[in-house]
Amino acid sequence: MEELMEVLSALKPEIDFTKETELIDEGLLESFDVITLIAELEDQFGVEIPAEEIVPENFNSAEGIWRLLERMKEEA
Repeated sequence: MEELMEVLSALKPEIDFTKETELIDEGLLESFDVITLIAELEDQFGVEIPAEEIVPENFNSAEGIWRLLERMKEEA
């Protein structure tokens, strides 16, 4: 999780990812941010995130992103 927080903070240092739970719904992460984040996550964690997993529920919070990563690692 610490590694994820570093990736998120590098992407958007002005956001407190420990508290935000509506990153997509409130427009804190825009589509370009999500695409950049996905590329970074795939590189950093050695996973592939399929298009059908790119939904707001998976990217609204750091916790949601972490659960997605855990799932992708299990399926790899």
